[in-house]
Formats: sequence, C-alpha cells, structure tokens
Amino acid sequence: MSFDLEDVPARFQPAVTATLEAVGVSEGHLAVEVVEEDRIRQLNLEFRGKDKATDVLSFPVDEEAGPGPVELGDVVLCPDYCVNEIEAVVHGVLHLCGYDHETDQGEMLDLQDRIVSGLGLEPRMTVEAEVE
Repeated sequence: MSFDLEDVPARFQPAVTATLEAVGVSEGHLAVEVVEEDRIRQLNLEFRGKDKATDVLSFPVDEEAGPGPVELGDVVLCPDYCVNEIEAVVHGVLHLCGYDHETDQGEMLDLQDRIVSGLGLEPRMTVEAEVE
C-alpha cells in the first residue's frame, strides 16, 4: 500500500488508511482540510447550490486511473457541524472513492458503520433527507 497522507492531519490518518483499505484502494494522495463554518458554507453554496454549512464535503479529482500518481481528491471538514470528526472523515473518503449514499441502497452507510466500528468507535453519524 502506498498512500500519500502528507496533507492529512495525523489524527485522521488511521481512519483514512482504514477506509482506503476497506474499499480496495492501494495507492493515492488525498488531503483533509479542517475549516470554519463560513468556509464550508461558501463551498457548499458554490459546488452544491446549498446555502448552508455542513459537516463534510468531498471533492474527487481522478475519476479514472491514468499515468502517474493517483490524486483521490480533498475532504473538507467543519468540526462545528460534525457528530464525530473521525466518522465524518470516513464518510468523506468514501465519497472520494465513488460511493454515494444518495443513490445506493444503503451500501455506503453500512460500509461506513463497519469501518468506524473497526476503529473502535460507535457509529453515530446519520444522513437526513433534505427537506425542500
């Protein structure tokens, strides 16, 4: 396994590694950035059209493998909105790896719970349906 986690805060590296291993990713670089409420709200509005703060956003980069190092993307985390920061990072990394709880049949959230439990934590994160 060859993960470049230089841009991941040390406290999140075990969760990132466990998530990548769980989904069969064997190499790549990703970054985790911790931001304040104003920044995550701005990103959520710009990229998702939602004018509100949230816990975690993911920005995948390499959708297909090509020559050179694999750039998985960025996870942006706002601790003020997280039930559990580690679980939010797992959630964000799963999105980088192509999982989408909005379109699957519960596979992503089941996998997330298994990864979080494997890290010795009680899964606590829920994803609520949007009310328009």
